[in-house]
Amino acid sequence: MARQQPEQQAPPAQWLRVQYAKRGPARFTSTRDFGRAFERALRRAHIPMAYSSGFNPHPRLSYANASPTGAATEGEYLEIGLNQVCDPTEIRDRLRAVMPPGLEIVDVVVSDRRSLSEVLTASQWLVELDPVGEGDIAQDALESAVADLLGRETFEVSRMTKTGLRTFDVRQAVAELEVCGSATLRLLSHHTTPLVRPDDLVRALRQIEPALETERPAMLTRLAQGTLVDGELRSVMTSQG
Repeated sequence: MARQQPEQQAPPAQWLRVQYAKRGPARFTSTRDFGRAFERALRRAHIPMAYSSGFNPHPRLSYANASPTGAATEGEYLEIGLNQVCDPTEIRDRLRAVMPPGLEIVDVVVSDRRSLSEVLTASQWLVELDPVGEGDIAQDALESAVADLLGRETFEVSRMTKTGLRTFDVRQAVAELEVCGSATLRLLSHHTTPLVRPDDLVRALRQIEPALETERPAMLTRLAQGTLVDGELRSVMTSQG
């Protein structure tokens, strides 16, 4: 007997763009853990989700480039497809009420349906090399390493990935880099392919200046993510409703 074909689902009536943050201990939540928590929140908040067709329908969700596990962030993005047109503010408030502590919904707007990978072209990061402030990092060594890196055309580091050891050109990704406090950096980075992460930058600086090496990992915070135009990082949360 031929297997009965599954019911075809209607396309989403509306797409919403969601900005969320990971704060406090929630910075250690993995992308997969966040996805599970968010789908539970969608069910608890009774969000009218659109679903895919097929034998195993799943809610219409589209995730963007996620920050590394262990990094706090104010600028993560995803899009959700709904089976009816809703007020984005109402959806935002309903999700805020059911999200777990530290995983915060910042805003929800009607999506302009541009691909998130196309509009999220750069990130602003705060990089704390000495997060507990014990003074192990010499300020002059940090400033010297930053100047050295910025003076180069390329600087490659290697990182083990799921597909094996890969090499990344850190210098290519740096749009702006400055020392903004004791053992603290502010980084504006391009989203390159393959993606250079802030911990790759830290690895590069420590290769240039071994005095920057400590037993504690650097603390990373993504302050913003958006479209880089003429050196300015522009928000992707302009409502199209």
